[in-house]
Amino acid sequence: MNVRRPAVLVEAFTADLLQGNGAAVVWLEQPVTAAWMQRLASSFKQSETAFLYRNDQDIWCLRWFTPSCEVPLCGHATLAASLALAHWGQLQPGETLQLASRSGALPVGLHPDEPNSASLVLPGGDLEPLPVPEPLQALLGLEIQSYWGSALGYRVGLLDAGVDLHALASPAAGLQGQDRMGLVLMQALPAGGPTVMGAPCDYQLRFFAPGLGIEEDPVTGSAHALVAPWWMQQLERPQVRGWQPSHRCGGMLCDDAGPGRVRLTGAGQLLWDGQINASGCGFDPDDWQQAVHL
Repeated sequence: MNVRRPAVLVEAFTADLLQGNGAAVVWLEQPVTAAWMQRLASSFKQSETAFLYRNDQDIWCLRWFTPSCEVPLCGHATLAASLALAHWGQLQPGETLQLASRSGALPVGLHPDEPNSASLVLPGGDLEPLPVPEPLQALLGLEIQSYWGSALGYRVGLLDAGVDLHALASPAAGLQGQDRMGLVLMQALPAGGPTVMGAPCDYQLRFFAPGLGIEEDPVTGSAHALVAPWWMQQLERPQVRGWQPSHRCGGMLCDDAGPGRVRLTGAGQLLWDGQINASGCGFDPDDWQQAVHL
């Protein structure tokens, strides 16, 4: 194997450099071991590192690792992977690719009109109402108006629109149980708020996942795909815009892509472009075959 492999860092879901959610993307020549990918993701220290490998059936396979574990779905690193493929000349305008992943086939494509922008389709919209946990409400010091679970494992809490979500102190250190594996706190946005792709955002959220090694994720595509159908239903529209007021803010356009599916569209910025030393990565095709599905 060529020990030097292409790698980029893309800041996803932002039109501005040094904002949004950073994701490293690595183009692999062969199906390498999960242990090596995990060590590299730990070295990059991004919320997620995406690994792309084109198998012998000419199918692009995609996996995501946080600094501490592999995850079943990641929106911002999928957007970053799409823009990386375009940067490497592997995805052309007007072309759609199906990326094989742990969450099945994820269609991706470049935006026809917006530069440095792409769309991806993710699973979403499976919120299950649950009783509001009193320990969480006490930790936040706020009333949670509604609370849901999801098949993705994330918990979701709805806050009053008057709460200053941006100023809310991170609850990550005090989260308990399933909340540690992904907690979305969201609220409606009034008119005159931030804009994405030329129009004002309808809602905003913050995302905390200390159980995945992420105290707070800056802009979380999987969380927006999860909650956007609820906002579409509330607003009686097939399209909404979501914002994330983190320390590296950003947002995205969310469209209904059919039952249980949401199309996310957003911009991304290439921060660096280079190569990594992939010596000692190992070879494990069986693990990749079990890990990704169309």
